[in-house]
Amino acid sequence: MLEQARHLFVAPEVEPRKNWRAAFPDFSLSDRISGIPDADLVWVLLPEGAGVTKLLAEWRTAAGKLPVVALSDEPSEEQGLIALNSGVVGYCNGHAAPVVLRQVADTVLGGGVWVGQRLLQRLLAGVARVAAQKYAQPQLSAWAYGLTEREIEVARAVASGASNKEIASLLDITERTVKAHLGSVFDKLKLRDRLQLTLLVNGIAKR
Repeated sequence: MLEQARHLFVAPEVEPRKNWRAAFPDFSLSDRISGIPDADLVWVLLPEGAGVTKLLAEWRTAAGKLPVVALSDEPSEEQGLIALNSGVVGYCNGHAAPVVLRQVADTVLGGGVWVGQRLLQRLLAGVARVAAQKYAQPQLSAWAYGLTEREIEVARAVASGASNKEIASLLDITERTVKAHLGSVFDKLKLRDRLQLTLLVNGIAKR
């Protein structure tokens, strides 16, 4: 699927970047999204400064049902949250190595969400903080049905931004056990990743 996918990069640059070309030799480059893109995946390079929210909304609308990955030369937690809130399914460094770009494409074309491991922890913590302020009561009935007490504890810890190592220490269990519980939670709730779980537990997304 990845080898046959068509990639459209939207950027103000005239010359394609070497890492983009190395990752996807046959990709297309444009300074805008016009009409229905002839692509399977759309990559948009975010400009520096203000106006990102409006541009993302315009690009997301123009891309229709196609998945969109936002690229940034200076990734940040704030910009990442803005990008995800706009409906993109990926957010990564515009200078990422070709192997990373291919991993991003493989993940999002497979139905997942990509924000990178380091940024993921920061985004999860940020989402949890926002949700804690917005929702006074956790909506347990919306997501916890069918989970064991321990699985609920693990899910809550993930939703607070904790890593597997931190959860293991908090619950006095091994990291291997944490992974097993987390895998069970994903299966039961039909989720793909920690970000989706965080949004669900904090009431931002629905089951």
